[in-house]
Amino acid sequence: MNRLTFAYKTRILPLILLALGASACTAQEPRDNGTTGTRTSNAPAIDRANSEITGSRRNAITRAVEKVSPAVVGINVTEVREMRYRSLMDQFFEEDPYFQRYMAPRRRTFKQELHGLGSGFIISADGYVVTNDHVAGRASKVIVTMTDGKQFDAKVIGSDPTTDVALLKIEGKNLPYIEIGNSDDVVVGEWAIALGNPFGLFDINSKPTVTVGVVSNTDVNLQPQDGRVYRGMIQTDAAISSGNSGGALVNALGELIGMNTIIYSTAQSGMGAGSIGIGFAVPSNRLKTIVAQLKKGDGIDRNFWTGMNIQQIDDRIARYLQLQEKEGVVVVEIIASSPAAQAGLEPGDVIKEIKGETIKNEDDAVALISDSQVGDTIKMKVLRNGTTTEKTMKLAPAPTR
Repeated sequence: MNRLTFAYKTRILPLILLALGASACTAQEPRDNGTTGTRTSNAPAIDRANSEITGSRRNAITRAVEKVSPAVVGINVTEVREMRYRSLMDQFFEEDPYFQRYMAPRRRTFKQELHGLGSGFIISADGYVVTNDHVAGRASKVIVTMTDGKQFDAKVIGSDPTTDVALLKIEGKNLPYIEIGNSDDVVVGEWAIALGNPFGLFDINSKPTVTVGVVSNTDVNLQPQDGRVYRGMIQTDAAISSGNSGGALVNALGELIGMNTIIYSTAQSGMGAGSIGIGFAVPSNRLKTIVAQLKKGDGIDRNFWTGMNIQQIDDRIARYLQLQEKEGVVVVEIIASSPAAQAGLEPGDVIKEIKGETIKNEDDAVALISDSQVGDTIKMKVLRNGTTTEKTMKLAPAPTR
């Protein structure tokens, strides 16, 4: 091939390709009748794809959120506490025995208003609202905000610090409410949707914050904290932060399975604690039992006594009692004529089981006994001198001093 031929072909080839490209472009342009060529044939496929994408955005989670959101409320609380006034002089001399004896300071107190916030949810069309006791249990004023922006003054019907459950009432009719599901049917790994008012964000636009995770665990027993008993809890990794307390935890059907209550957190600031993916909710079946009692208006009487002191079993006690294992608690003191004495318990007895649950340590025993009421009958399995027997203790009202 000579240079002239080569040069000619290299020049004519781009022209041919350009012409073909122009022809292809012309084929895509609208025709005189207003229709398009190739684009018209692809339009149905594009529309179907867009439709599928749009449809996939609405799933079980979005439907559940749409269903329950109107029943989730923000709660603002005013609490009046009596505070003790301590002067610098009081603090300086308060450890001095002479000062305490002869120059004891006057116990001056003052009342202070504290403001807090939390979450809640409506459980009936006539306006019963459930939240945590640590949110509204001691409130002097409670304001409930709905998702439509309406605000109601709420009345505290009853509260149970032990289970951390409070029941409120607002005046209304045909209010949206959440259906209570069966927490015994909760499956580890299923969707868990938390709705609430973290850090007061509900106040911005009257809408709950939604976070999604799974049920991480069930029937979790936590150590008693400040007299509160958290047993049989539902664990979730749905983000729960300060302000979420009292909010709803629902499944993908939009059924209430728990009330968000407590979190583990490594991050804490003046604004509160943030989520690290370990949160716990009071199961709905436990809520139903407590709420039913609180609705009666009589409260839950936990002012009982047992008349016994117990202690953790350590190596020394295990050797002394010749125990093969350290599970259980040992009775170290029994008060005469007390419920424990009437049940036949004696110092040195090892309590191995309470209410049908195995006792591994002192926390287990304290939690199970604390989660009782005046008049309850508690069955226990007790190890004495190598023999296991059953004892029944009926809780009596605590004696007045």
